[in-house]
Amino acid sequence: MSAVRSSLRAALKASNANVSARFYSSKTATLKETLAAMIPEQQERVKALKKEHGHKVIQEVTLDQVYGGMRGIKSMVWEGSVLDSEEGIRFRGLTIPDCQAQLPKAPGGEEPLPEGLFWLLLTGQVPSEQQVRDLSAEWAARADLPKFVEELIDRCPTTLHPMAQFSLAVTALEHESAFAKAYAKGINKKEYWGPTFEDSMDVIAKLPNIAGRIYRNIYKDGKVAPIDKSQDYSYNLSNILGFGENKDFVELMRLYLTIHTDHEGGNVSAHTAHLVGSALSSPMLSLSAALNGLAGPLHGLANQEVLRWIEQMRDTIGTGVSDETIKDYLWKTLNSGRVVPGYGHAVLRKTDPRYMAQREFALKHLPEDPMFKLVSQVYTIAPGVLTEHGKTKNPYPNVDAHSGVLLQYYGLKEANYYTVLFGVSRALGVLPQLIWDRALGMPLERPKSFDTTHWEKIVKKL
Repeated sequence: MSAVRSSLRAALKASNANVSARFYSSKTATLKETLAAMIPEQQERVKALKKEHGHKVIQEVTLDQVYGGMRGIKSMVWEGSVLDSEEGIRFRGLTIPDCQAQLPKAPGGEEPLPEGLFWLLLTGQVPSEQQVRDLSAEWAARADLPKFVEELIDRCPTTLHPMAQFSLAVTALEHESAFAKAYAKGINKKEYWGPTFEDSMDVIAKLPNIAGRIYRNIYKDGKVAPIDKSQDYSYNLSNILGFGENKDFVELMRLYLTIHTDHEGGNVSAHTAHLVGSALSSPMLSLSAALNGLAGPLHGLANQEVLRWIEQMRDTIGTGVSDETIKDYLWKTLNSGRVVPGYGHAVLRKTDPRYMAQREFALKHLPEDPMFKLVSQVYTIAPGVLTEHGKTKNPYPNVDAHSGVLLQYYGLKEANYYTVLFGVSRALGVLPQLIWDRALGMPLERPKSFDTTHWEKIVKKL
């Protein structure tokens, strides 16, 4: 075993000597060492599964699914999480309460560190506190941005949407891509996962600096606090934004980044990262594409729309009003042809556990906040109204119904920016899968399509 570990350390130092070598001298297994030991077994597992069962038909596809955005078609491999319509999300088999109980926390903190969830998503293992501390330190060591990326962000007009700036900066990191450079030199495809891992670690490490710089440029004085290499990822993001002194906000960031990471592979941002990555695009380009999908109003942008709707409700009817007043407002929204933002989900048929995690945080930290009370009141009334309305399959709140109210309570009131935080979190979910896609040699994704005339011929023969 010691010989294997020595060989791994030598290979790791050669691949990333300038940044990572000092982390691989620890007696505790590093994330990359842990992953390297797992890959051969998983490769054989998938190979055996395909050999024995590859010919079996798993699901027939209906025409409604073909014309309905491929909804519910089982056609992807996604290791990090599985979403059940009734139970909600499980990260490598663990529920959100499981993660809150089992994942390491910061000293004195109560919420899980997202570093721990990243480790879990990549390996299926709950890391030790030391492993998480080492990962925090490694990300902090990798966090500095190339000067040209800083200048690129600084030269963006403040009127350019924060998500567009975010995507632009992540794309520019392609200049630093270890995978792109290794591929150009002719790396063996069996080794693709190594530089993909290094790129993923690099880009994740740099996201607080990118996201913070965008926020400070657009909304504040343009001054960006340095990364504190003794602190965890969520603290550094909070501190760059300007909220590092507020311990409750830092705890909120730890919760927020953890619960927004991953939600199966079929959502737009996750699927986009997988699709673009299947073309052997670098993690930088794959993540940038995912961010562009996340920026859509039907995906990550929904969180800011929810807050605006709640604020409009408050401005129209006030706070501390009767249930009947809120019920009337909900019906007016629906009867005007609009939806109630933050309610309903493509898969879930119950209250989103991510919503409940945020609600529990609010009950503990801001129970008397008027906006939280309004959100709570809507939570008790909206499902009944939506059920009576009859056009919503899931009348319960999703994750977006709560996050904006929490952020604005602590002073982060710029709703246009909220999806950037979602993007930082989602990177922690989609990049582990991209690493596994490369380790398992997943092919270029290329589904078959037909025009409507051909589909008409197919269904008429059934």
